[in-house]
Amino acid sequence: MRQLEKQFHIKCSGGDVGRYAVLVGDPGRCESVAALFDNAVHVAYNREFNIYTGTLSGEKVTMCSTGIGGPSAAIAMEELHNIGTDVFIRCGTCGGIALDVMPGDIVVATGAVRFEHTSAEYAPPEFPAVSDLDIAMALRETAKELGKRTHAGVVQCKDSFYGQHSPSRMPVAAELLTKWEAWKRLGVLASEMESAALFVTAAALGCRCGSCFHVIWNQEREAAGYVDAMNEDTSAAVRVAVGAMRKIIEADKAGA
Repeated sequence: MRQLEKQFHIKCSGGDVGRYAVLVGDPGRCESVAALFDNAVHVAYNREFNIYTGTLSGEKVTMCSTGIGGPSAAIAMEELHNIGTDVFIRCGTCGGIALDVMPGDIVVATGAVRFEHTSAEYAPPEFPAVSDLDIAMALRETAKELGKRTHAGVVQCKDSFYGQHSPSRMPVAAELLTKWEAWKRLGVLASEMESAALFVTAAALGCRCGSCFHVIWNQEREAAGYVDAMNEDTSAAVRVAVGAMRKIIEADKAGA
């Protein structure tokens, strides 16, 4: 690809970003996340990519939004990596699948079902999408320190939000419903849209990546007759991601 002064999509160049990055989906959430950094400044905003850089424990850290889904998340990771980032934590929202995953809980992904296509352009289907172990442990530890109900395990990733929520009207309904039943029987915790692409992209780039999610709702609990209110306050998941990143930075400094 032609060499550019700034990265093609994120419009950043060397020096604009840190070695460590927190990724969220919503560009509107970036300012509140960056407020948890020290000395955060706005760096760039193009398309879905809204970027701030500050510090944590004295190390430069970047906050970047990626929009919805694997393709744009992988673009953000690729372009950030091109200019020096090699540790990523994705923080987002999910819908519960397992019955004990309730709105307001935190899910830490240790692995992801690759029911999306972005990762297929990085690795064959036999290759697993797994989190960096140290990042997953830091996320779980931070969530528990914050007093959050926390689940760690496999999540499912897809490309179509409405394929999950309105599968019966899709021409491929039989396949979608059969797969969903499989995820349930295998103990998959929740459904989201980015981890599989990010975990596999990170493996291809030689990066570290982990992810945590705020549970908004669980359609399986509703189907089973539970009455739960939706919970759209994502602030705790953000604190988990930033707190875990601080742990990773401090461990790196200590040579752990």
